[in-house]
Amino acid sequence: MITDAAGQTGAAAAGGARGTAFGLGARGQIGRAAVRALAADGWRVRAASLSGAGDPEWPPEVTPLAVDREDDAALAAAIGQGCDVLLDCVAYGASHAHQLVSLADRIGSAVVISSGAVYEDERGRSLDTQDAPDGFPELPVPVPESHRTVAPGESSYATRKVALEQALLAAGDRLPSTLVRAGAVHGRHSRMPRELHFVQRALDRRPVRVLARRGESRFHPAHADNVAELVRLAARKPGSRVLNAGDPQAPTVAEIARAVDAALGVESELLLVDGVPAAERVGVTPWSGTHPVVYDLSAAERELGYRPVVTYQEALPATVEWIAGRLAHEDWRTAFPAMVRPYAFLFDYAAEDAWLAAGKPVAPRDGTP
Repeated sequence: MITDAAGQTGAAAAGGARGTAFGLGARGQIGRAAVRALAADGWRVRAASLSGAGDPEWPPEVTPLAVDREDDAALAAAIGQGCDVLLDCVAYGASHAHQLVSLADRIGSAVVISSGAVYEDERGRSLDTQDAPDGFPELPVPVPESHRTVAPGESSYATRKVALEQALLAAGDRLPSTLVRAGAVHGRHSRMPRELHFVQRALDRRPVRVLARRGESRFHPAHADNVAELVRLAARKPGSRVLNAGDPQAPTVAEIARAVDAALGVESELLLVDGVPAAERVGVTPWSGTHPVVYDLSAAERELGYRPVVTYQEALPATVEWIAGRLAHEDWRTAFPAMVRPYAFLFDYAAEDAWLAAGKPVAPRDGTP
């Protein structure tokens, strides 16, 4: 039996609960939700982050601690004599995989967050290698875990995630690891809330939502609570595997636009555009891909009994309220700086107004085919 830092066995230390869990990246969007889910499921959780801060939604039994995961000695000291399960929400690249494997004698099993961005199409295109944020690869719908991925390496987010996956799976006899390929993560505490596109427009009282590709694009969302549910199930049943995580459905951009308006109690007109106005990129949103990206969740259901705990529409009001609350005190660039570089074009209202004034042809205005 793995023992905790105080030398107690996991089950005994938790007073008959499931055992001890150690979370890295616990203050991130997924980490917050996963720590909460593990604690609710009976694990005695130590929640590590750079700041060492806690979270008001965690039960008092959770122990926050400050750890720099880039410091091998500090991480080893924090894990101490061991844990039954280690959750890693901030692992990138083979070096982090080797770091975890070096501690395999202290870790019962691991659950590590990867990404759905690792998949590539037959022409070698992936979400991570396209020149523009809306250049989605042509993947099967839905895409299974067996589909080809980018090559492992250190050149990009996706290649580093694949290198992480492969190194951990190769060491599965020493450290059983579940790699969770999360979709487009959403919910409170996001660094890049895609819903900002529509929330900001509603707050700015823009009367029209121009949607490229007729608003039919789909980029499979994954609420943090749904990712946390898969983490919870994987912690209960250790193994070496890769599993997709996502919401039960993948709504279209048009459906998301309507849902955000409803959450804010506003009405707007949808203008559905065939294709994308090349010069202005008017109508492009963070979900507006060339091809749909939808993940197959059947393996997680088959292996772990996975059922997402919330739909996109059910979770959206809390997300929208959180984003609007941030925007009440800060400009979107300072509230969400990670959005600026990839999505600086989203609020080019001058280009949008000029395009509308030019009377560009659009699909039916009421959103019907």
